[in-house]
Amino acid sequence: MRIAILDPAAGISGDMTLGALLSVGVPAAWLEELPRRLGLAGVSISIREVARCGVGCTQVEFAIPEQPHGRHVGELVRLVERAPVSAWVKERAVRAFRLIGDAEGRVHNVPPEKVHLHEVGAVDALLDIVGAIEGFERLGVEAVYNLPIAVGNGWVEAAHGKLPVPAPATAILLEGLEVTAAGGGLSPVEGEATTPTGAALVRVLTSGAPPARWRMARSGWGAGRRDPSHYPNALRLLVAEQAAEAGQVVLLATDVDDMSPEYVEPLRQALATAGAIDVQTWPVQMKKGRSGFRVEVMVPQELADAVTTALFRHSTTAGIRRWVAERATLPRRHVTVQLSPEVAVRVKVLEQPDAGGVRVKPEYDDVLAAARALGRPPLEIARAAERDAEALVAKSKE
Repeated sequence: MRIAILDPAAGISGDMTLGALLSVGVPAAWLEELPRRLGLAGVSISIREVARCGVGCTQVEFAIPEQPHGRHVGELVRLVERAPVSAWVKERAVRAFRLIGDAEGRVHNVPPEKVHLHEVGAVDALLDIVGAIEGFERLGVEAVYNLPIAVGNGWVEAAHGKLPVPAPATAILLEGLEVTAAGGGLSPVEGEATTPTGAALVRVLTSGAPPARWRMARSGWGAGRRDPSHYPNALRLLVAEQAAEAGQVVLLATDVDDMSPEYVEPLRQALATAGAIDVQTWPVQMKKGRSGFRVEVMVPQELADAVTTALFRHSTTAGIRRWVAERATLPRRHVTVQLSPEVAVRVKVLEQPDAGGVRVKPEYDDVLAAARALGRPPLEIARAAERDAEALVAKSKE
């Protein structure tokens, strides 16, 4: 299983994230096409190799022409909802903008959808958020994690004067995340290290702290704009593989008979967001002849408490059974196939044991989104994605 680990020891922003993704191999041509795909006329992109404290990094900068007006968060959400991106990207990008709207709204006492992002900043945020999320999709990782986030120190210039770091909206977006003055025992990071966009990306992309053991595959750095002399102002991105051999997981189970089945799907989504690997439900016969259903959840050991809390919160259960089990998995990764210039589908690739080839399985949500966009039956889309993925895998082995 391929994973990605964000190391924001010097903070995180949208452009740093994009640079780090390019540094580990996401194609630059994809990012150069992004403004056109999002309908942002006149935007150009500069990609450069730079050094930060002697470390080679990739720097990404957008040149955005003067905009006639800013945009409200609600308008940006609607732009994302119409964007030619996969369902996986769209859901997370919409959630990122809503998180930003909620945080800024709490600070300025306005409704979240009415939060106003200024002219160039609104376009920049759209490119950073959609680009960073789609970049992880292109990277083909199955999970993203993060190390503690450096927030920086001092003061930041705002529209109405100076504000302490982290800025108020950033502090709200960082609630529940592990933060630090700096990583690795460095002296405190200067200025604003983590931006609202960077904090929102961590919230919607990562599942928290990385697993206890993993194998390094590659690493890269995305440069920030400042270049201090005593620490590398850059985001490090680690790409790794989790072991495919048997490992331990926690199984959670509960039976409920007083919860409407229509709330099972929101429960499933909440458990997945908390870190569940798999969620299953099936009908059961309970005491006094009542019909109910069992919920069984598989979760990594380090996330068992968080998923248990989510199961209590989003269901009517009063008790949960927990036990540890052994799990064997096949190595897996994702590839992305293009069914048209603007429609992509992620496909899971499972490596069979003893050089037995691969199995491919298109992601269901992406298949449905592609079927709607292209006006074709979902089964036809799935078969086309399977054929393209098999061809892509075969070509990569030549």
